Amino acid sequence: MGKSTIVILQVVIALALAGSLVVQTVIVPLVWIDLEGEVLWGRVALVTIAVLGVMTMQLFAVCVWMLLTKVRRGSIFSASSFRWVNLIIGAFAAAAVLAFALAVLLAPGSIAPGIVALVCGAALVLGGIALLVVVMKALLRQAIDREHEAQTLRSELDEVV
Repeated sequence: MGKSTIVILQVVIALALAGSLVVQTVIVPLVWIDLEGEVLWGRVALVTIAVLGVMTMQLFAVCVWMLLTKVRRGSIFSASSFRWVNLIIGAFAAAAVLAFALAVLLAPGSIAPGIVALVCGAALVLGGIALLVVVMKALLRQAIDREHEAQTLRSELDEVV
C-alpha cells in the first residue's frame, strides 16, 4: 500500500472522527430536546443507542488508524495486530446489537414496519461485517505464519551459505 493511500485514508478517518464528535456534542443533545414529548425511558434508550453507536464507529476508526500505522512501518505482520483486529470485530458486533436494539425499540411505536425491517437488515449487515473481519483475521494469522516460516528458512539458508 502506497504512502499516499495511507495518508488519504488517515485524512478520511480524521474527518470522520471530527464529524462524530460534532454528532456527540451537538446532534445528540438536539435529539434529546426533540424527543421531549416521548416517554423518558424511550428518550434515554434512543440517545444511549445513538451515543454508543457513534462510539463503535470511533473505536473502529482508531483501530484502522493504528493498523494503517503498522502498515506504514512494515510491522502489520505481527501478533500485536490482532489486538486491533479483535477490537474491530467487537465494534462491529456491538454496532449490530445496537442496531437490533433500535429496531426492537422502534417496533411497537408508530414507525412503519418497513423502517424497522431496514434497521434489522442493517443489524444483519453489521453482524456480517464482523464475521468478515473474523475471516480476515484468520488470513492475517496465515500471513504471519508464512512470514515466520520464510524468516526461519532465510536464517537456515544463511547458515548453510
